[in-house]
Amino acid sequence: MTATAATGTARARRLPSVLEIGLARALFELKQFFRERDQVIFTFSLPIVLLVLFGSIFRGRFEGTGVTVAQVYTAALIGAGVLSVSLQNLGVSIAVEREQGALKRLAGTPMPRSAYFLGKILSVMVMSVIEVTLLLTVGVVLYGLELPNDATTWLTFGWVGILGLAAGCLLGIAASSLPRSAKSATAVITLPFIVLQFISGVFIPFTELPGWLVGVASVFPLRWMCQGFRSVFLGEGGVALEPMGSYELDRVALALGGWVIGGMVLCVLTFRWKSRRDR
Repeated sequence: MTATAATGTARARRLPSVLEIGLARALFELKQFFRERDQVIFTFSLPIVLLVLFGSIFRGRFEGTGVTVAQVYTAALIGAGVLSVSLQNLGVSIAVEREQGALKRLAGTPMPRSAYFLGKILSVMVMSVIEVTLLLTVGVVLYGLELPNDATTWLTFGWVGILGLAAGCLLGIAASSLPRSAKSATAVITLPFIVLQFISGVFIPFTELPGWLVGVASVFPLRWMCQGFRSVFLGEGGVALEPMGSYELDRVALALGGWVIGGMVLCVLTFRWKSRRDR
């Protein structure tokens, strides 16, 4: 065999990289997701329905702020939407796949395990972009939300979104080990997330919440994601609605970065490829 032929054979036998497999897995995940029309409609429409509902019920402006109630809801629901398609979506879907034996079968294939997680995270990124775009469109068209007009504010939007999405994905992967079965996955993961939205400034401003609830919410990433997004879309007009009279972007970065690291640790400690019944 000549050197040229040997080189050609080696290239033909080259295994795809983790990135290539991860991209293929992400495409597979997205195809599966968009084939389930009911799931697509529920995932993308729920935050929009809540925004329109609350924006229609609670009209007017917050006294002394210059921002409308609907604009506050829009900024906060962007944070809730990102965490919904990451933490909630991954937590439930991975729990179901584990129960059905899909994870066990994947673990027995030559596919690098990191490619599976990469595919999940990339698919969630696409869904997050769609979710945020839809919410911003509704906020701008219906409620006069003003988009940032400077690069610095868009940069804040970018790092808050990236850190929040990363934390949500890692926590979703870790939370997938909590349900005892696929049937209980939705209840086990969705109920705490709903409670978290009510105490994290999504539906009720912090000025209306008791201090101890604000303290509890401060432990979790959603409070900080919503606060970061409010800084982007409400500007100085919305500062008065924050507990400390400031958006505290340094604490937002610290809290979300801490949850990214904590999420990684939780994934390593808790993630299982097999269901409890397979042990």
